[in-house]
Amino acid sequence: MVRFSVSPRRHGLALLLAALALAVPTAGCGTSSQNTATTASAKSPTPAAGGDDMSGMATLMETARLLANEPEYGAWAWEIHHATKKDAPSGTLLKLVDDMKGAGYSRPIDVGSNRAGMHPGTHEIGFDSAADTITLRHVARGREGFARGALKAAQWVVGKKGFHEFREILFS
Repeated sequence: MVRFSVSPRRHGLALLLAALALAVPTAGCGTSSQNTATTASAKSPTPAAGGDDMSGMATLMETARLLANEPEYGAWAWEIHHATKKDAPSGTLLKLVDDMKGAGYSRPIDVGSNRAGMHPGTHEIGFDSAADTITLRHVARGREGFARGALKAAQWVVGKKGFHEFREILFS
């Protein structure tokens, strides 16, 4: 079973699926997978996989963690989404900033957010020093990348036990 759900409903659904002993690839953009991870590992030996994002955005998040411990760099995080998107900044951008801080980035991170037109979603992080600038950008053109990631997770988790973060799947 592969599922996507609205974040507040995700934990309850994970409990039900764990009780039924079903493998569960799960994702929710910009939300913590901690509840699902706890549910999957504590309530059932069945496999579950997921995380905050099952697309190329996971690569951006992992790179942000790697650069977090470079003291000579200042950082920014920016996004643009369609005009009807309700949250600004998005949960995904806030999660990206939290990941940077959690990885040890202790300096201020300037955060910017724009909403315009029908833009499907772009997230960018940058690191700037006297020597160079590193800019990383993920542009979602639609939901296909997220679906591919969920299917990859569903295939990878077969035969495993407990919860596995999508970055573990992506980089193994």
